[in-house]
Amino acid sequence: MIEILRKIILYAAGFGIVAIAAERIAQYFTKWKAPMITGLLLVGIITGPYVLGLLDKEAVMELGFLNDFALAFIALAAGLEFYLKELNSSLKSIKWNTIGQLVVTFVSTSFAVYYLADFIPFMRDMDGEARLAVAMLIGTIFVARSPSSAIAIINELRAKGSFVRTALGVTVVIDILVIILFSICLSLGVSLMEGVRPEWTLLLKIIFELGLSFVLGWGVGKLLTFFLSTTLPSSVKTFLVLGLGFGVFYGLHFTEVYIHHHFGVTLRIEALLVVLLGSFYVTNYTKYRLELEEMVEHNGPWVYAIFFTLTGATLSLDVIAHVWQIAVALFFVRLISMVIGSIIGGTLAGDKPLHRKYGWMPYVTQAGVGIGLATEIDLGFPEWGNAFYTIVVAVIVINQMVGPPIFKYAIQKVGEAHVKAKTAIIEGQEALIFGLENNSIALARRLREHHWEAKIVTTLDPAGFAYSDDIPIIRVKDFSEESILAIKPESADKAVLLLSDEHNYELAEMLYEKVGTDSIVVRLNDFSWSAKFERLGAYIVNPGLAMISLLDHYVRAPLTTSLLLGKEGDRDTLDIVVKDSRLDGVLLRDLRLPPDVIILSVKRGDEMVITHGYTKLHLGDHLTFVGSQESLAEVSMMCQNFALPLE
Repeated sequence: MIEILRKIILYAAGFGIVAIAAERIAQYFTKWKAPMITGLLLVGIITGPYVLGLLDKEAVMELGFLNDFALAFIALAAGLEFYLKELNSSLKSIKWNTIGQLVVTFVSTSFAVYYLADFIPFMRDMDGEARLAVAMLIGTIFVARSPSSAIAIINELRAKGSFVRTALGVTVVIDILVIILFSICLSLGVSLMEGVRPEWTLLLKIIFELGLSFVLGWGVGKLLTFFLSTTLPSSVKTFLVLGLGFGVFYGLHFTEVYIHHHFGVTLRIEALLVVLLGSFYVTNYTKYRLELEEMVEHNGPWVYAIFFTLTGATLSLDVIAHVWQIAVALFFVRLISMVIGSIIGGTLAGDKPLHRKYGWMPYVTQAGVGIGLATEIDLGFPEWGNAFYTIVVAVIVINQMVGPPIFKYAIQKVGEAHVKAKTAIIEGQEALIFGLENNSIALARRLREHHWEAKIVTTLDPAGFAYSDDIPIIRVKDFSEESILAIKPESADKAVLLLSDEHNYELAEMLYEKVGTDSIVVRLNDFSWSAKFERLGAYIVNPGLAMISLLDHYVRAPLTTSLLLGKEGDRDTLDIVVKDSRLDGVLLRDLRLPPDVIILSVKRGDEMVITHGYTKLHLGDHLTFVGSQESLAEVSMMCQNFALPLE
């Protein structure tokens, strides 16, 4: 026992190193517009027993318990997506498209697999009943979709509209129904393989198993609610929640084996369904949905890294070499069935012609649930389960490669993508301040002292405000898109929003999508709006928290705080964006700066770069200089005259 435990620990430690490396390597795939899951699968394949052998077959087998742990997590994530309040507005379209996709895909792919059995190595020697059972199981898995991939694409494009709502609703509903369908087909398939003809007693058995699954799911939901309601630290809650999910998988497997061994009866309760129903209960009937969602989002990256890397290592490349033609054929069978299902479902739902045309494209992608169900078969049928698993995952990998780009294309074609407009190249420094009040006037004066062109945009009559004549005030009829675009906001690279949260968000969204404003600063009134502004990349100023933060920095770093506030004599800061290609790849040490000027920070994308003399600059980097006002003016002039290749 001690030797087995020592071996498992060694395998787990080695695999942990591989999974960490896989997660880092897979991030490069996102830069190439490929899904991160694909990168994890490929790293798993390369490190697995058929390529480098860092993970041999024995190690992969001993680490099988990690699959149960990850599958429990995937079930929790799937249940979170089925939030009834968000699906109500498109119920008719969701209903008919779900029926179209589920029925047509299941029937078409099941028939295709059944009649292609002679070309699938592990099915050749099976009898008709066994072939039918395997065909139904593959058909069921091919119905599965990928809510996580769909949500990632929707968030990336900031997509919204009836097409996206329907696509997400169908994706989530199908992933719940497919687990129920899988439970039915698995029970039916086991009976067929054992030579037992389907009878009414089998139907009663399946109904009993499903009913028991729902009862257990309710119990899991209650336990999850109890764990989340405690005042325990977040890390402890996470351990309890994930431990409960793993316990359900382990407990149901132990119970199934025990009952079969002692009573000769097969009682199969689908653990994925039980955990998913528990998550569904928390999501829709408790106040802890957001806490569970945050827990899943926070722990998702490392759980998926473990699951998909191990999945890649499990793939039998020798089997794929013999069945890749079948995998490609099944991919196209599934694709055609989805097109037909979309046309039928969209027509019955009365969807727009454009939506019916592209309605199949959101459902190509597969990921967690599909692989999870295939894993169940792999573990449950040692004789042919791995060959089944390998073919199914090969098709899923193709779907995962092809699906996301197709879904992106569909969203753009139906006009529901809301991506940032291209930022205009602007000479000089100009800011638009929305909202006329004492604070906006004071801000405009301060910006002008630092040689910025500042304008105030308002719907109010400026006559009632004391302001300097040298501050331009633009009066508009309202803050509608038509009124704002008429004042040519693209001439300013900064915008400051000092209105109500609702008006601020409308303006921020419009400036983001239509103008591509480089930086948007928002004064927040209600913290509940924070997430919406963050998704637009806006800089948020919460007046209450800003005062606390300022006092905190004055206590811990008074000199730095005074410098940033402009209270240190003639010292100041200057921000410049690298836009000149001549600076791409230049080392910081090679910049010709005045001796009293230093580079305080370099921001690249969403990350702050820790700099040194050999740091290379890239296009789009944001540089913050600190120095005397006289020297900073010299740097600014150098930038404008290209003596220093910045602008």
